[in-house]
Amino acid sequence: MIGYPAGTGRLIVASVSPPITWQAEIMAHLVEDLRFRGLIHQMTDTALEARLDGGRVTAYSGFDPTADSLHVGHLLQVCNLRRLQLAGHRPIAVAGGGTGFVGDPGGKSEERTLLTPEILHANLEGIHGQLERFVDFGGGTGASQALLVNNADWLEPMPLFDFLRDVGKHFTVNQMVAKESVKSRLSRADQGISYTEFSYMLLQAYDFLHLFDAFDCRLQLGGSDQWGNITMGIELVRKVRQSEVWGLTTPLVLKADGTKFGKTESGTVWLDADRTSTYQLYQFFLRSDDAMVGTYLRYFTFLSHEEIRDLDEATAEHPERRDAQRALARGVCSLVHGTSETERAEHAAAALFSEDVAHLDERSILDVFADAPSTTLSRTRLGGQGVALVDLLVETALMGSKGKARTTIEQGGVYVNNRRAGDVDRTIGVDDLVGGRYLVLRRGKKEHHLVSFD
Repeated sequence: MIGYPAGTGRLIVASVSPPITWQAEIMAHLVEDLRFRGLIHQMTDTALEARLDGGRVTAYSGFDPTADSLHVGHLLQVCNLRRLQLAGHRPIAVAGGGTGFVGDPGGKSEERTLLTPEILHANLEGIHGQLERFVDFGGGTGASQALLVNNADWLEPMPLFDFLRDVGKHFTVNQMVAKESVKSRLSRADQGISYTEFSYMLLQAYDFLHLFDAFDCRLQLGGSDQWGNITMGIELVRKVRQSEVWGLTTPLVLKADGTKFGKTESGTVWLDADRTSTYQLYQFFLRSDDAMVGTYLRYFTFLSHEEIRDLDEATAEHPERRDAQRALARGVCSLVHGTSETERAEHAAAALFSEDVAHLDERSILDVFADAPSTTLSRTRLGGQGVALVDLLVETALMGSKGKARTTIEQGGVYVNNRRAGDVDRTIGVDDLVGGRYLVLRRGKKEHHLVSFD
């Protein structure tokens, strides 16, 4: 069997807590808080509102291990589990070790590549550690004690005939074909859908039934694109157990231009610092559009309503200050990577155009200039009189000729480690290197080039 031992999985205490003011707001009025944040897209029954504000509910959200890291597209559901827990409810995070074998057809125009058992296990390990940062799986046994489970624990041992009789019998092909995730694939004659992915919604439905039986779980959370799968699970519990359970979906998170949130020109924005550094994550949120930053503050931070409204006002009156974007970047990075790493990212960001760049460590230098053009030169070039700055500007293609380089230096348009170089005869030596290896050249206000001397 792939994944973690049956049961609740490893347990750990979450390290980041939201402000006390926010905790008081959400514990008293969870539904009001969800509505303020725009987090309710669809709800299967309005009776759920009274349960969320007036009692304890066990709720789950699933995360299929399609990669060894979660990305910012998952962040909304992870934060929602945390909100529920802080309001006194019991969250369950389901790592899809079983459904990950099959692949969710939702949001895909073609068949997913099947994962090998080895890759799937490595992916489960990666996302398990990340979920621990957000939700308290710690050593208590209270009613709001979170659980982390792997659906391979109950899906893999289930005999095929039992699955067909106990699950498949309760749904018609007509129902399944009508689901948007299937319908969109069937409309393409060149693609279609395999029986493997067609069965995904039945597996997810059985997840809800199992969690209802094992933990009295009565609520499934997901994005609006999961509505069809969620209602299948609700129907299965109703038919088999004659019990009431609910579904709640959140809006899909989009950028101002309507494209998918979390995608950039360079790819997906991950929660793993080895894939997307803390600095890069900070910059991703810092670059949020004014039109969307208020929405993201509501979705991804635990700031109070008053604090968010104040930031809305700041964006409207003084957008150039980007106060809301800084609060958003700081809040998300602190949640994902901790306060110290966030402060390090902020320091690196502040140094980008200041002389403080000379004091950055190697990791910060590589983070800050990851997307900048770079050149590697032999360290022997720094011996003797050093290497002429004019020559470096031409070699790095910051200047097209030595004559242009001299003119730009004389006009004050060239910077070495963000310090203006006014001497056309300036040379570069070992003492100029940042972190003992790097030199930051800049032409004008924004055109950087990183030189590495190896």
